[in-house]
Amino acid sequence: MSAWRLLLTRPAEEAKSLAATLAEHGVFTSSLPLLAIQALPETPGQRARMLDLERYAAVIVVSKAAARLGLERLARYWPQPPQQPWFSVGAATGRLLADHGLNACWPASGEDSEALLQLPQLRSAVQVAEPRVLIIKGEGGRELLAERLRAQGVTVDYLCLYRRTLPDYPAGSLCERIRAERLNGLLVSSGQGLEHLRQLAAGDWPQLAGLPLFVPSQRVAAQARAAGAQHVVDCRGASAAALLDALQAEPVPAH
Repeated sequence: MSAWRLLLTRPAEEAKSLAATLAEHGVFTSSLPLLAIQALPETPGQRARMLDLERYAAVIVVSKAAARLGLERLARYWPQPPQQPWFSVGAATGRLLADHGLNACWPASGEDSEALLQLPQLRSAVQVAEPRVLIIKGEGGRELLAERLRAQGVTVDYLCLYRRTLPDYPAGSLCERIRAERLNGLLVSSGQGLEHLRQLAAGDWPQLAGLPLFVPSQRVAAQARAAGAQHVVDCRGASAAALLDALQAEPVPAH
C-alpha cells in the first residue's frame, strides 16, 4: 500500500480511469475535476479547414478531447480521410486516432511538445514544398508547437474545437477536501488545470503551494514554480505509468 494520497483534477471521465489504475498500485485518490470540456459550435472557418484537410502535410492532435471531437468532424466530412500522417503528443490520444484507422504517430517517450517536435516522422512530413500543418486543439495552450514549426517555414493553422471551463464549487471546498481526506499530493494535467487550481484555491493558495504538485511537462512545471508552488514534480508525461514512476521516485512528505 502506497502512502501517497492524491487529489486528481482531470475531467471526470479521465480521472475515473486514472483512479482505477492508481488503486491497483495501492495509491489513494480523491477526484475534484477542475476541467470541464465544452464543445464549441462549428464556424464557417472551421468547416472550411476540415473541407481543405487534404492540403495539410500533417495533422497534430493535442489531447484526447481534441481527438474525440476532431474524429466526429472527420467522419462528417471525410468518410475516406486523406492519407497524410496524424500526430499526437501522448500515446492515449494517438491510440484514439489509430483505432479510427488513421496513420498516427506519437513519441515513444516524453509526452510533451518538445518530444513531438523531435519525432523523425513529423520532421519528414514537413519536408515538402510549402508545408502546412493543422493543429486540432482546445482554446489556449500548445503555442510552442506552432512557434517552432513556423520557425521552420511551416504554415500552421488551428482548429479549436472546445474550451475548458472550471466547474462551480463552493468557496473553500478545495482545502476542505484536502484536510478531510488527508491528501498529501496534487496532480494537474495542463497549464490551464494549474490556473483553475489556483483560481479555486483563491486565498488558500499559499497554504496549498507547499504540497507536492505533480505536473506533466517542463512547461507546466515552470508555470507552477512561477505561481509559487514550492515542490513541483515533472512526471515527463501525462500517462498513469509516468505518474506512477514519479510517485515511486518521490519521497512521501512527512505529516
